[in-house]
Amino acid sequence: MSIEIKVPPLPESVTDATLVNWRKKAGETVRRDENLVDLETDKVVLEVPAPADGRLREIRAGDGATVTAGQIIAILEEGAVPRSEPAPAPTQKPAAPPQAAAPARAAAPPIAPSARKLAGEHGLDPGQIEGHGRDGRISKTDVLAHLERAAEVPPASPAASSGGTVRRVPMTRIRARIAERLRESNLNAVMLTSFNEVDLGRVIEIRNGLRERFEKVHGARLGFMSFFVKAAVAALKSFPVVNASIEGNEIVYHDYWDIGIAVASPRGLVVPVVRGADALGFAEIETRIAHFAEQARSGSLELRDLEGGTFTITNGGVFGSLVSTPIINPPQSAILGMHKIQDRPMAVDGAVVIRPMMYLALTYDHRLVDGQEAVQFLVRVKESLEDPSRLFLEL
Repeated sequence: MSIEIKVPPLPESVTDATLVNWRKKAGETVRRDENLVDLETDKVVLEVPAPADGRLREIRAGDGATVTAGQIIAILEEGAVPRSEPAPAPTQKPAAPPQAAAPARAAAPPIAPSARKLAGEHGLDPGQIEGHGRDGRISKTDVLAHLERAAEVPPASPAASSGGTVRRVPMTRIRARIAERLRESNLNAVMLTSFNEVDLGRVIEIRNGLRERFEKVHGARLGFMSFFVKAAVAALKSFPVVNASIEGNEIVYHDYWDIGIAVASPRGLVVPVVRGADALGFAEIETRIAHFAEQARSGSLELRDLEGGTFTITNGGVFGSLVSTPIINPPQSAILGMHKIQDRPMAVDGAVVIRPMMYLALTYDHRLVDGQEAVQFLVRVKESLEDPSRLFLEL
């Protein structure tokens, strides 16, 4: 029986998608629930699983095509699939005279045809491109991401170079959406950033002393982010306007704490949401964040993972940032920026001591949040992190 493979329903407000790359070729066998193709929208990457065992008889939309919900993109011929198809019998050849052994060659990474074509057009070695598909398969999106990273290095000026070239690479849909949202944030919010600094000595002491036991008991790595999520939730409860948003002429207060965590992915920055963070323990928070990070790297985050956050935390410190002014993730009204932990001389009880310090930044929509509330929010976060017993006792 022939089965039509269709584009699945797309997220709300998304009208079409880009067919990134087929995981199977026409004529190949597939198994039920095996991913056939990746579709990229301006929000997430969707997978289209095989509805049954069979053979992919026909592909009707190639890599790079723009498709819409319900569109037929392939035909699957349903049928039993052998567990392993026998390899062709080797052809017998006369024995060749002994020769010197050829030097060993590394196996080339699997690469989609459209990705190979694009890499060839730009003179790229596929071995230098990181693939994020099954078994490290390189997709067209991986090649585009590689080109984007290379383009971030500014070319020499014409006066200082001879024969230099300029490359123009189309934005991925997700990168274009990120650019659109950042522009929207700058246009619609009156953003102001307040700073403070926090001594993380007590957090580091607790983390170092309990890290091994924590991982053994909970099966999760104890990082810094769970402390910051807990501290942010405590501060949001004290200053609920920071957890609110503006809709028209109304202020919408959220009596729940769904915290977005900015995560880097090969396709750009994404912000999955830890829902009900106030009711979660440290281990649950760390587990969910680690899971989101893995999904972001593999491109398997779903739209529901990214929707509905009330407040966001971003950590530029993992990349070495000492201080920055993060941009609000609309329609939220504030975002907390973490930074690099750096040993600095500090005055403590009249003496100069070296302490592990971090700068904190809170960017907020000044239409809704006053400067006094923003500063007090940061102070509340600082107090919770410098005395973590407040978090354990909910003080």
